[in-house]
Amino acid sequence: IQFNKNKDRFYFKQENTTSLSLSDLFKYFSVLKKYKDVEGVVKIEEVNGEELVKKFAEEMEEMLGRKMKSVKRLAEAAEDADLDHEYNETLEFDYYNSLLINKVDEDGNPVPLGGEFPLEQNEHFNKLPVNTQQSNIQVPTNVYNQHTDILNGVYMSEALNDIFIENFQKDPTLTWQYFGSSTGFFRLYPGIQWTPDENGVVTFDCRNRNWYIQAATSPKDVIIVVDVSGSMKGLRMTIAKHTINTILDTLGENDFVNIIAYSDYVRYVEPCFKGILVQADLDNREHFKHLVDELHVKGEGKVKNAMKESFRILNEAAALGQGSLCNQAIMLITDGAMEDFKDVFEEFNWPERRVRVFTYLIGRELTFAENVKWIACNNKGYYTHVSTLADVQENVMEYLHVLSRPMVINHDHDIIWTEAYMDSVMFNTQAQSLLLMTSVAMPVFSKKEETLSHGILLGVVGTDVALRELMRLAPRYKLGIHGYAFLITNNGYILSHPELRPLYKEGKKLKPKPNYNSVDLSEVEWEDTEEKLRSVMVKGETGTMSLDVRSSVDKGTRVIFLKNDYFYTVINETPFSLGIVLSRGYGQYIFTGNVSVEEGLHDLLTPDLTIADEWTYCEIDIDPAHRKLNQLQAIVKYLTGKDPNLQCDAQLLQQTLFDTVVTAPMEAYWTALMLNASSMDDGIETAFLGTRSGLLRFLKYAGIEKRVGKSFLTSTDKENMFTLDHFPVWYRRAAEHPAGQFLYYMPRQDTRGSSHRKINLKHKTISLTDVLFIKPKLSCSFFVQDTFATNCVCFCSFRVSLFDYQAMCKTSSHSVSGARPLLSVFTNYRSQPVVLPSRTHPSFLFVAYVHKKRGNMLQPCDTEYPSFVYEPSVKETNSIIKCGRCQKMFVVQQVPESNLLMLVVQGDCDCSRQYPPITLEPMEVKYILSLCDRMRSQKIRRRPESCHSYHPQENADDCGGTYFIRLSSCLLFICISFTALVCFRSPQVDFF
Repeated sequence: IQFNKNKDRFYFKQENTTSLSLSDLFKYFSVLKKYKDVEGVVKIEEVNGEELVKKFAEEMEEMLGRKMKSVKRLAEAAEDADLDHEYNETLEFDYYNSLLINKVDEDGNPVPLGGEFPLEQNEHFNKLPVNTQQSNIQVPTNVYNQHTDILNGVYMSEALNDIFIENFQKDPTLTWQYFGSSTGFFRLYPGIQWTPDENGVVTFDCRNRNWYIQAATSPKDVIIVVDVSGSMKGLRMTIAKHTINTILDTLGENDFVNIIAYSDYVRYVEPCFKGILVQADLDNREHFKHLVDELHVKGEGKVKNAMKESFRILNEAAALGQGSLCNQAIMLITDGAMEDFKDVFEEFNWPERRVRVFTYLIGRELTFAENVKWIACNNKGYYTHVSTLADVQENVMEYLHVLSRPMVINHDHDIIWTEAYMDSVMFNTQAQSLLLMTSVAMPVFSKKEETLSHGILLGVVGTDVALRELMRLAPRYKLGIHGYAFLITNNGYILSHPELRPLYKEGKKLKPKPNYNSVDLSEVEWEDTEEKLRSVMVKGETGTMSLDVRSSVDKGTRVIFLKNDYFYTVINETPFSLGIVLSRGYGQYIFTGNVSVEEGLHDLLTPDLTIADEWTYCEIDIDPAHRKLNQLQAIVKYLTGKDPNLQCDAQLLQQTLFDTVVTAPMEAYWTALMLNASSMDDGIETAFLGTRSGLLRFLKYAGIEKRVGKSFLTSTDKENMFTLDHFPVWYRRAAEHPAGQFLYYMPRQDTRGSSHRKINLKHKTISLTDVLFIKPKLSCSFFVQDTFATNCVCFCSFRVSLFDYQAMCKTSSHSVSGARPLLSVFTNYRSQPVVLPSRTHPSFLFVAYVHKKRGNMLQPCDTEYPSFVYEPSVKETNSIIKCGRCQKMFVVQQVPESNLLMLVVQGDCDCSRQYPPITLEPMEVKYILSLCDRMRSQKIRRRPESCHSYHPQENADDCGGTYFIRLSSCLLFICISFTALVCFRSPQVDFF
């Protein structure tokens, strides 16, 4: 029952009155009697977690298998189309450019590459206007959209249109399908209108997307060697930095990297990473970018020692079984190389040439072009000349084509799955943990005999999979009130988890966190201090284990203690592992009852009833005709026989109908109470009831103009509704509360970052306050207007420390750089030690220091915050607090059969100076161990199964650039004749 509240206070009337009390109200709670009546048809079954996780994994494997089959059909069609297509240098072809469709010029005529392209809003595609009968083409601004290569590729890939439509008909749950070409164009189905950025520029380039890069190459170890000698000053250094950042953007979590800078001497950009390879995850890539931005030029360029050091790192990693154990490459970025490298390559790389060397000549000068190209051509690499910033993107992408040659020649169509990424369309419509997507992709090769040894990569095909749809296969009702399912990658990163929070609030805007897709399992299941759960899941094992956990609810402000059983297994043909959690007690058993469809339908169609619309009672996304139905409408159509083609969950429907019949008496009871206004308790706004099947009955007693809890039990208040992500907060808390007692719960909006809240208490007035859990940002002044002592917490509760490894903290612009290898915890602030479970080392604890920082910028951080849990054994306590010249007396007494305490306090003595408020604000954790130790630590990971780094038929002669400029004798004669003629007629012409 939701009560109106006056300035955050609840009041109980103690005087004799004829009004209906809470106890009387629940005496008439006829649902209990109804359950008794049907007790004979109720079955209670124990949930078998091992069978459940196996079943979920098989269903997910089947679903993902359908996506893989669709991608395979696209790859085969693209390769066949290319085999039948003969390159035409004079080809003219009009296609639908997604940026230009439906646009006209000043005369009202369609612009070139535009034309009429019908678009219609589609429920399946987040109500975006799309064309499900046609794909269209997106081309980045820096690529000429009518270049001969583009026109030939677009013309050839027209064959994919029919396959796109056919795939969608075979699997209506498919979302976006696409082909990313190695020449830069992007064919997308269904076709859409592409919107440029605020500058009118289209920066999206499919070739630097994760799905493209991972599908185009096998895992790789990369050492970037950059020249920082004096000759690299100015624009050259700017181009070099941009080149490094672009290379970093082509790396993913299955790759490893390091960066070495050289001039007169060799130095590591990050000294902490000396002599090792580090995983190229998002955090490390961003860290490197920050360090690269601070590089300065000085001295003379001597690259030989830097090359030796690079080879040593790669050779040692291979010998020790570290890194990717696949492709290895050195990226040399310089404006010239005068030294002789032959002896270095003879010692470290020849004759096998296992390490490829790619060279990037920076600047307009070509004096050293021959030397720089010789390095690449003699080490199975590729040479490019980067003279402007605009050249960087295209030139960097060339190395991916070289690395793909062995795979292309052997026609190894490896299917890859990406880590999670954000679907920005769903920012404000779904639970945070369900915003993410994953992509499945496959490379497309040239089958032409004449190009076989060159290994021509045509592009990559792929499709997106909404993780929300995948998690629907692990229904909430089978997992219980506190149960949930989660997915992780082979690197231990979260794909989906109820505790994953990929967004943060900046002002009024929601933004993705910088590291949202590299959150480790150990950062959400932080009770797994030894990372045993993480290790076995990353290894792809199947099994079970138990953990005692502190689970936070209500946006992290409250805590419940659970004994959880974890069941886990691998999803075959993917790099993913699935885990499910069942809590002891409510998660161990499930009960079902059986009622007739007629009786259930009758009670289902009442105005006070809703069901969890995010749950899948019936599948409404397969048939387009069903997509405009909500779940309740679909259930009615199915049960009445109006649409037998609907696929519905029989077990969930049976449970829902049973709950509907059992709870039906509440409608009449609540209505009678509302009509008999004189018997109602003052202040009741809403009565509501929920069941495990996602059913919610409620009746609003007060109109919207009188309601205080306006967002409570509405679609916008996700915390208090049945969602795909969780059971309601009031439901979860009540489940852990002693049977027969009342739980008082204050629905609240986001409390983090708000000011301290106080309850005004007049002298000698009794206030009943919910102190079962105290939220962060509150102090003891929550109980009374003037703080009377910290004893109010100590006498009635015990403190529990909670940790947030996904927090965002404010930092000042002059804070210590993350590049510094050691952080002193005794500098510039006061701190106090706490013990924090290690996130990086399973064998010991970190000693941590916490403090508050001021500033405006937000960055990812770890925080520790307290929660105070009510101790039910304390029925009553009192004490006297001395406050200078006066003393304050208080009494705390438990209100029977509730989680409320009655507090009476003497109000004529001010103790605020002696006993300042206890702040429960989260505080940032600073580690006493060096930052270097944390950064160097390598967590357990599972390498991808396939590797393609070598093929004996590879033709490495194509190594870039123009080694010698060859002119025909005829053309040479014409040029000489023309020059002579000009000189004869213009004697004052100067030659440069």
